Amino acid sequence: MLGRLLSLVLGLAVVAFIAYWALNRVVDAERPDPEGRSQPKAVLDRTRETTRRIEQDTERRMQEAERKLDER
Repeated sequence: MLGRLLSLVLGLAVVAFIAYWALNRVVDAERPDPEGRSQPKAVLDRTRETTRRIEQDTERRMQEAERKLDER
């Protein structure tokens, strides 16, 4: 009896989580970008900005490492 009750509670929790996740995904997908871009364009732009930032950070770290090696 306790096993069935536990299975029921866990099953309901999983279903509730899936419903919550799906509803939030649908709402986010239809939300317009504040800059007027389409959703795929906004995602691509954010990805490009993040990539550019990562590349700049990597370049800066490489320059710092080279500078430290030259100081030795």
